[in-house]
Amino acid sequence: MTTVPLDDDIPVLDDHTYDSIIAEMTSRIGRYTPEWKPVWTDYNDSDPGITMLQVFAWLGEMLAYRMNQVPDLLYLKFLQLLGVELRPAEPAQVQITFPLLASAGTLATVPQGTQVIAEAASGGPPLVFEADHALVCLKAAPRAVLAYDGHSYADVTAADAAALPYRPFGPTATTGAALLIGFDATDPFPGTEITFYAWTAAASASGSPVSCGLAPTATFAPATVRWQYWDGYDWSPATLLKDDTLAFTRSGEIIVKTPDNALVATSIAPVPGSFYWLRALVDTSAYQQPPALLAIRPNTMTLTQMETVYAEVLGGSTGRRDQAFTLTQTPVLAGSLTLTVDQGEGEQGWTEVDDFYSSGPDSLHYVLNRTTGEVRFGDGIHGAIPVANASNPSANVVATHYRYGGGTSGNVPAGALHALRSAVPGIDDARVLNVQPSYGGQDEETLDSAKQRAPASIRSRCRAVTTDDFELFATEAADIARAKAMPLTHPDFPGAQIPGVVTVVVVPRSDSRKPVPGQATLRTVCAFLNERRLLTAEVYVAPPTYQQVSITVSVVADDTADLAQVQRDVDAGLLTYFDPQTGGEAGTGWPFGGTIAFSRVFHRVLSVAGVSAVEQLTITVDGVDAPPCRDVPLTAGALAYSTRHQVSVAYEVTSS
Repeated sequence: MTTVPLDDDIPVLDDHTYDSIIAEMTSRIGRYTPEWKPVWTDYNDSDPGITMLQVFAWLGEMLAYRMNQVPDLLYLKFLQLLGVELRPAEPAQVQITFPLLASAGTLATVPQGTQVIAEAASGGPPLVFEADHALVCLKAAPRAVLAYDGHSYADVTAADAAALPYRPFGPTATTGAALLIGFDATDPFPGTEITFYAWTAAASASGSPVSCGLAPTATFAPATVRWQYWDGYDWSPATLLKDDTLAFTRSGEIIVKTPDNALVATSIAPVPGSFYWLRALVDTSAYQQPPALLAIRPNTMTLTQMETVYAEVLGGSTGRRDQAFTLTQTPVLAGSLTLTVDQGEGEQGWTEVDDFYSSGPDSLHYVLNRTTGEVRFGDGIHGAIPVANASNPSANVVATHYRYGGGTSGNVPAGALHALRSAVPGIDDARVLNVQPSYGGQDEETLDSAKQRAPASIRSRCRAVTTDDFELFATEAADIARAKAMPLTHPDFPGAQIPGVVTVVVVPRSDSRKPVPGQATLRTVCAFLNERRLLTAEVYVAPPTYQQVSITVSVVADDTADLAQVQRDVDAGLLTYFDPQTGGEAGTGWPFGGTIAFSRVFHRVLSVAGVSAVEQLTITVDGVDAPPCRDVPLTAGALAYSTRHQVSVAYEVTSS
């Protein structure tokens, strides 16, 4: 969705500047002081009369500046009146694997609140990721991973260890295929709950479209997978407690429970050695395409970029209206604050609300500004007033528990989180690792962004009806740079118009030339749209389709130009022009399905400083050269991107 910055539409009430005021007053000297015209001819700064004019010009410019702040002030107050606030920062999440020490027992527990740290890229304080629940870890480490296609085994151990894509059920994923994981057989295998995390290749590649259907349909998996263990004679059933992967079609957590001392080590070719084996067997298969994994790891759980604060004293209630207290750490994570007030009858919990409009005089409610950490109480009419406590006048308002953290700084690469903040018994802190990058961290919304969002938010009324509504909500759901809603378009039936279907294509904010949303981002946007769509609408969220554009151009440089600099400038200008986020004529990203106009590309090259003429220009899309001087249409809904261009630069050759 393209929007115009609201600042451009706010009228300037007075456009006079200091210089223009001086010029105008100087030009009027002869008209308003004719008696001085013969003698007042010195308009330099040293003249006393000019000095007085400069003083009044300075005062006039300051007055005009303050007057021009009125529209901005009124607009922001109007946004506050409508309840439009800046979106606070959101924390990143990451999956961490916790291996055990060789000297540890067969099991170890990673407690709730365990923190893993990484160095901040900006050189500031370390980034802290914290576990919000405990994890039981198994000492027996995975030593082998086999993919069984129903006929033969393939050793994919190396691919799994390097997080390279592989087919866990072979190229067809038919019934009877299986993924086998072999564990170290040094010690007896205990009865425990093994927590795996599986990363699908779609999570870091293009990702398949995600349907925003009703909740019951969203949980159906395309296959039935049963977990089993080798008991020495046959494969016996293990208890599957949780499977967020929907039969390995998306990244998620898997929890399998094994009986005590029931696994028996054995060897399975082509892997040498004897291991304890677990396998995921495809019981029924209806895969449209076989799943692809990057890795599957036991002893792995999700941590959030946050820190927990306990028992922070905010101050004492005075019994006055509209009291406010401030938390020391920000931004505060949504729903994490637990607040108590001791009004003389013991600590009593108060409830966080978005506003006091529905609160009565006895409602124990407070409003939290997550960005600033301000906690505000009611006025006795809308929301109760905390009563002062004579026995504890300065410390009866306590934040018993809250979490804080967030920002794009938490989006760190794979392998960046490898240090425990404090030792955990039995855990090998030298091998703690995040196999995949963290994701989901967002900075606080800027004021300009809120100004652009506000009109559309008011117009949509929290319901996705028009294409603009879908695009707006898609950009609000996650760190999305652009979104395109395509009505009557179903990702499984390209070219056909399907009534009631809307496909929303999302482009994430990224430094990549070809930004692609991960599966977690697609699911986040999908869930957000699902709450706001009409009941009769079938919504899909999909990654963009890209077409690679390369320009081969020969230019003639000015005689005084630096050839190398001209070449770099032309290449940089073309890279920017064909960028999905900053390209196009408007600089807001290449239009979805936008045609590449030969004349505009020609003009883009010719307008580069130092270019005298363009001798030849060829547009290549997906490796196919377009005819000379012809516009090149892209596939409907596709975006252009480029990684490099062939630019040759030379001076004009003149005959002697």
